[in-house]
Amino acid sequence: MPNVAVVDMAGLKVGDIALSEAIFGIEPNTSAMHLAVVQYQANQRQGTQSALTRAEVSGGGKKPWRQKGTGNARQGSTRAPQWRHGGIVFAPKPRDYRFSINKKIRRLALKSALSAKVQDNALIVLDAMNVEEYKTKTVAAALSAIGAGKKTLIILEDNNPFAVKSANNIAGVKTAQVNTINTYDILNANTLVIVKGAVSKIEEVYA
Repeated sequence: MPNVAVVDMAGLKVGDIALSEAIFGIEPNTSAMHLAVVQYQANQRQGTQSALTRAEVSGGGKKPWRQKGTGNARQGSTRAPQWRHGGIVFAPKPRDYRFSINKKIRRLALKSALSAKVQDNALIVLDAMNVEEYKTKTVAAALSAIGAGKKTLIILEDNNPFAVKSANNIAGVKTAQVNTINTYDILNANTLVIVKGAVSKIEEVYA
């Protein structure tokens, strides 16, 4: 069972916490994490790209020159793909890139990502995120004190608008709650900061 130090916003150790072996101590499954990341990125795609085929561009109804006798290659329309202002071959059209993965695989990927952060010593347990006003300087000072990297994901116990909006002003810092965490955000962050109260909620939900 992995043990991690609990620190306060000043970076001082205030205790230790024993993390669940089933969530924070498994052998990371790279295949599951890869599939979860690919799914997340695919689901973020808007799929709104669109171009016109030769059947959709305007013009081109008249044959540019007669079939034979001119010395030119035969052409039936000035809107063929090789012409300027012509249509696009296999033009991209709006489509939905979303796909779903098995719930067990999704949970395995999340546990693997959390365990990977523990193994890399990139997980910090924060005693509490005491931010009672919109003050970016407070959050920035706390992250600096606890040794968080440039890209940090903060998992909060509950919705704290002061902490969320203050952290959003810091480049590379992102916040999430227990019900909104995903494998991509965890792996994308250099440092994972979890409020102590959120640890028990994660263990309760994913145990």
